[in-house]
Amino acid sequence: MLLTLTTTHKPATDLGYLLHKNPYRCQATRLHFGTVHVFYPVATAEACTVAILLDVDPVDLVRGKNNANAGTPLEQYVNDRPYVISSFMSVALSRCFGQTLNGRCRQKPELVDARMPLSAKMSVLPCRSGEQFLHGLFEPLGYNVKARRHELDRKFSEWGDSIYYTVEISKKTTVVELFKHLYVLIPVLDNQKHYYVDRNEIDKLLRHGEGWLAAHPERENIAKRYLKYQRSYAEEALARLMDINPAEQEADNDRNDAHSEDTMERAINLDEERLEAVMEILRASSAERVLDLGCGKGKLLRLLLKEKQFTKIVGLDVSFRALEIASERLRLNELPTGQKERIELLHGSVMYRDRRLDGYDAAAVVEVVEHLDAPRLESFGRMLFEFARPGTIVLTTPNREYNVLWENNGVDRLRHKDHRFEWTRREFHDWAMTVSRRYGYDTKFSPVGPVDERYGSPTQLCIFTLAG
Repeated sequence: MLLTLTTTHKPATDLGYLLHKNPYRCQATRLHFGTVHVFYPVATAEACTVAILLDVDPVDLVRGKNNANAGTPLEQYVNDRPYVISSFMSVALSRCFGQTLNGRCRQKPELVDARMPLSAKMSVLPCRSGEQFLHGLFEPLGYNVKARRHELDRKFSEWGDSIYYTVEISKKTTVVELFKHLYVLIPVLDNQKHYYVDRNEIDKLLRHGEGWLAAHPERENIAKRYLKYQRSYAEEALARLMDINPAEQEADNDRNDAHSEDTMERAINLDEERLEAVMEILRASSAERVLDLGCGKGKLLRLLLKEKQFTKIVGLDVSFRALEIASERLRLNELPTGQKERIELLHGSVMYRDRRLDGYDAAAVVEVVEHLDAPRLESFGRMLFEFARPGTIVLTTPNREYNVLWENNGVDRLRHKDHRFEWTRREFHDWAMTVSRRYGYDTKFSPVGPVDERYGSPTQLCIFTLAG
């Protein structure tokens, strides 16, 4: 089985430091099921490719084991184990690239957090659930996915296609993030995992899934398959995953501190004015299918439900608890069938591609971006403008300059403890213009709330309309 990793980061041979493998040497590591060969077919300043070739010995796999339950006498020796990327490869990554998985690089530690163009090619990968499932695993993480399915036998086309694919994934990311994704997702595609699963595997899943698995739309399938369909383990993993999801914890934090955003804005009814401004734009857009990204406890969803114009309404949020509250407040269980079919609540993150969000006419993103870490804005931009790509996007965010007009809140203080940043008017304008030019949208800016001659309005709003 063969896995190759390629980068065009300059100098590309920096990849060797991150993998702790010299690009100018071939290395071999003996494991109990075979040998891992690591070598570099390409190693220049412009491009670097590392090949991880795992030579599995089928005899070693069965030596000393009780194989009385094997289906046929030769099945234990003649199978696909030596040829397909499987759980053996995850073990090889752990054993041979343990420092990489743990984010260590002693000689050049600054490279650990460096995002670089990376691609991984897996030859070949089994996927009994089909190509759509393959895309569903990697695309929400921001990867571009190319998959080529192999025929069972070219001489007998009537036999149809096999379950095997050659898969290439690529995006700009860190090496440690790519390795963690591969370590977790490769066994998910392998229905014949060779290792024994106990509770230690739950810890491994959570450790390597930290920061991305909690918001993945396929997290339940990932947990179930990774843990060999052991229901109790999968349920425990999911429960613990939600407990350690920082985005969800922050979304559920008490927002009633003395200087909270709600306290300051309530005096001028800013929340109501902001929602009405968004509603007015959505009505004027003639949109019928609408997304509320970061829907929280459902304030905007309630207004959307009252308008017959909107035939399909989807609210997405990273917090399970917020969605539960939204469901209760909207009384979704009590709605007539026709009304209930109009609205759907989804658990997910605005930082990862989610095919469930494709094909909508408009999207509202109300007071959400300031809750994201600034380095993740690029992922958010791609998710919304490149992948979901609604015709109209209404986005609001606080105007940091206006903060000086509120008592006990100076220009250096943020309106809420969960805000990662707040933009000035110029910063918001520059970001909006950058993403609009990159993804083909026109922009229109509008103030929300009372306008101060010097500091502008408390909320800034931009309407993005798909050009052409």
